[in-house]
Amino acid sequence: MRFCILGSGSSGNSALLVTEGARILVDAGFSARKLGKLLAAVGESLERIDAVFLTHEHGDHIAGMDGLKKYPGIRIFANAATARAVQKDLDYRPEWQVFETGSSFRFRDIDVETFSVPHDAHDPVGYLFSSGADGDLFAPRRRLAWVTDLGHVPPSLHERIRDCDVVAVESNHCPRLLESDIRRSWSTKQRISGRHGHLSNEDARDLLAKAANPRWRRVYLTHLSRDCNSLAAVETALAGLRATLNCDFAIVAHGEGSPFYEIV
Repeated sequence: MRFCILGSGSSGNSALLVTEGARILVDAGFSARKLGKLLAAVGESLERIDAVFLTHEHGDHIAGMDGLKKYPGIRIFANAATARAVQKDLDYRPEWQVFETGSSFRFRDIDVETFSVPHDAHDPVGYLFSSGADGDLFAPRRRLAWVTDLGHVPPSLHERIRDCDVVAVESNHCPRLLESDIRRSWSTKQRISGRHGHLSNEDARDLLAKAANPRWRRVYLTHLSRDCNSLAAVETALAGLRATLNCDFAIVAHGEGSPFYEIV
């Protein structure tokens, strides 16, 4: 398994997972043209993408859907509520692969587990992606958790992400910076910090601390707010945790991506 974040933040979100048998995007939150450029920068292309797995219907996660009509071979995985919400604004019908939230299934050589997350969308989900085989020296089984856009941590989430090799979780805002922000209304601030909004740096830290597992190889902190967070604020919030966990940490700045990481 090879993984990279193409871009992250309120302006757009998308990540790429590559296995021996598949190339998939998690969300398509940039125009198809920009997605093509981001993929080219890591040696890939939209023509080679097999599927897109949508987490929910907000624009920063589906902005590229209209442009993907030029790539009819790309399958679009989503639950029924998300598919309906996205479809109503499209002038074509993608090759929808509709699943039930909470279900598990296989796409090519990837085992996919889906689970509900609390966010102000129709039926937002997180994903666990697994590939490889236990005991295989050349292609050992590896597991990636993708958890963004949630306002609080459901009790079951710790167990879901514990037995993974790579964890990508949002660290959206610094409460102090959110409170002092002059661009956002009080109601917007309440939405962001509410139980169906986004995780703060401290929320992300607490989630990771409770779920921590020596198996973890890398943790990605993603979906940072442009105005209400900073790399320094995330570093400060997670300083103590980083000292106790024996794994890599990758903090993805707003609007930025990350290089390929090979999950070996």
